[in-house]
Amino acid sequence: MNLFITGIGTNVGKTVVSAILTEALQADYWKPIQSGVVEGKDSDTVKSLISNTKTVFHPETYLLQEPLSPHFAAKLDGVEIELDKIKLPVTINHLIIEGAGGLLVPVNATQYVIDIAKQLDCEIVLVISSYLGCINHSLLSIDYLKRSHFKIKALVFNGEFESEVKQSIINYCPESKIIDIPSLNNLTKQQVLEISTKITAQNAL
Repeated sequence: MNLFITGIGTNVGKTVVSAILTEALQADYWKPIQSGVVEGKDSDTVKSLISNTKTVFHPETYLLQEPLSPHFAAKLDGVEIELDKIKLPVTINHLIIEGAGGLLVPVNATQYVIDIAKQLDCEIVLVISSYLGCINHSLLSIDYLKRSHFKIKALVFNGEFESEVKQSIINYCPESKIIDIPSLNNLTKQQVLEISTKITAQNAL
């Protein structure tokens, strides 16, 4: 199973969710495009939160220095991102693939982050956080995924939500599994393990 972790926007918790799902499945982890290397790599963050010894961390295809959208960061680095060069790592394990930003963040002049998932034929895990406007951003993201014929494996509600807000999003995508992640201020390896164990027990993936 190859799961592509994307979000309704930037800073909604994709890396935290990626760590939790990687631990839950004891899956391999891969971030094809990493921008903002000057601030650290998401793969290092996930690695620091994983307890199991089965997970393999596959190298990024593109490492970009500045914390900007991939197409802009690539331009500053003097490279152009080519999706044909992004190949699935060889593994017999489940694979968690973390995207960059939201669905339609550009990777070059004509292609977007979500096109990576299409090229690699992945199921989608959509990460949602609670803020004013999250319903609109969630429904727009879900609508795009449905119209583009992606399978939405799960909606992940990251943090605390008013029941009316959460239900309005679920109503738009009732066929997908629901995963709830509690608010976490100081994320630890133990917390990731505990949450991942609950997800596994609930058969949420």
